[in-house]
Amino acid sequence: MPGLGIIGVDIGTSLTKAVVFDESGMSIAQASTPSEVHHLPGGLVEQDLEQVLGTVATVVREVVAGLDTPVTALALTGQGDGLWLRDAAGAQVRPAISWLDGRANALLAKWQADGVTREVFSRTGSGMFPGCTAAIMSFLDAHESESLDRAVVAGYCVDAVVQRLTGEITVDVSDASLPFLDPATRHYSEQAIDACGLSHRRSLFAEPAEPKAVFRLNADGAALLGLPAGLPVTAGPFDLPASAIGAGVRAPGDGILTAGTTLACQVLTDSPVFDPEGEPAGMFLSTPTAGEFLRAMPAMVGTASIDWVCRLLGIEVAEIGGLLAAAPPGAGGVRALPFLSNSGERAPFVDASARAQFAGLSLESGRAEVVRALCESIAYAARHCFEAAGLSGRLYACGGGVRSPEWTQIFADVLGRPIVIPGDPGVGARGAVIVAAESLGVPVDVELWAANSRTVEYRPGDAEFYQQGYADYQASLSAARGLWRL
Repeated sequence: MPGLGIIGVDIGTSLTKAVVFDESGMSIAQASTPSEVHHLPGGLVEQDLEQVLGTVATVVREVVAGLDTPVTALALTGQGDGLWLRDAAGAQVRPAISWLDGRANALLAKWQADGVTREVFSRTGSGMFPGCTAAIMSFLDAHESESLDRAVVAGYCVDAVVQRLTGEITVDVSDASLPFLDPATRHYSEQAIDACGLSHRRSLFAEPAEPKAVFRLNADGAALLGLPAGLPVTAGPFDLPASAIGAGVRAPGDGILTAGTTLACQVLTDSPVFDPEGEPAGMFLSTPTAGEFLRAMPAMVGTASIDWVCRLLGIEVAEIGGLLAAAPPGAGGVRALPFLSNSGERAPFVDASARAQFAGLSLESGRAEVVRALCESIAYAARHCFEAAGLSGRLYACGGGVRSPEWTQIFADVLGRPIVIPGDPGVGARGAVIVAAESLGVPVDVELWAANSRTVEYRPGDAEFYQQGYADYQASLSAARGLWRL
């Protein structure tokens, strides 16, 4: 089939991907290249905007070189949260601060004690964690105010790239949701901004773009990418809602599990109403469609935990599947809590001091038991997130973690429901392209695009076994939360 001519670019934390799809939603050209993530002492995690822009140029030029049809548009998505400070020309005034960053750990703990997180949550439905824009900005305001003084815009990854490619200062409504957007009005809550002590920095927040906004590649962007000036560019939604759209989430109650660097659990809802007295965690995301929202619980316990256990045990990621198969459900009595991030946890609860643990180890425990215990604990965390998000319908899944059949089966068994896996892994880029096509008036059969998938059924016997395992996980988590300290 011929391609749509729209290049979807997903600017992830560690990898940038470009994909071109045919009219049935299958990729016909793709390219990827790594981004540099700088882990610095004290839990600091930063990225360089110029290097990230270079990755975008690399993948776009590579896919264009392999196409025999003209490019009609560029559709961008990418990582959310963090803080990408720029000047009027789009140049960074300091390195971007990643959503993985932990410099605001103590500040977040203070906000929790002082009721700031509760106040913001009650107005926006979004919790805060150390790597969110509000916490990082407040930290810089106190400790590095000159960076904020030099900045013209405080934004996110996708809009930072858009500014450099088009000259426009903008932000997608999904990114703007975090954490200051009132989902009912799709405008910022001034009270939430004031609660974080950032009213004097209000001018740094770009107003959310209108739905179906289309920008144009300027001369500098065209030169960088090797594409014609004036090419249409769409910006967002960011990677979590883009993946939901790309995977096929359509009906309220349906959800998606993204087993990537973040273990993102999202559920679609048609109501902007949330419980202001609930746990102040997760995100309430506005989507490109008016009247549709995503209740997102993006836990910090994704595939980065697998990378850690591989380094610890001296194994390759490719060995994970065999080790999971070598240990039975329950991992021979070994149990884990998976909270390995330096910035703790952000969903379905927020605690900057959250840390991992293993229990039930003995001299008979080996690599297989340790790996399986960790993977089971991440699946338990997913169940915890989906219970908080209100999953009631069909469940989709994507991300590097579901490339492992063994781990995907554990997710299905722990969640006790079938999991639909899209046939093409580039669901974030696919979602961005669907949004771009709708914005440009290009017909797309979204049901056809979602049809190419497979379903992993859960095993009733193992699902019953994991009921007790999940109860044990919850008990261990409750006990551990009373012992964590920064």
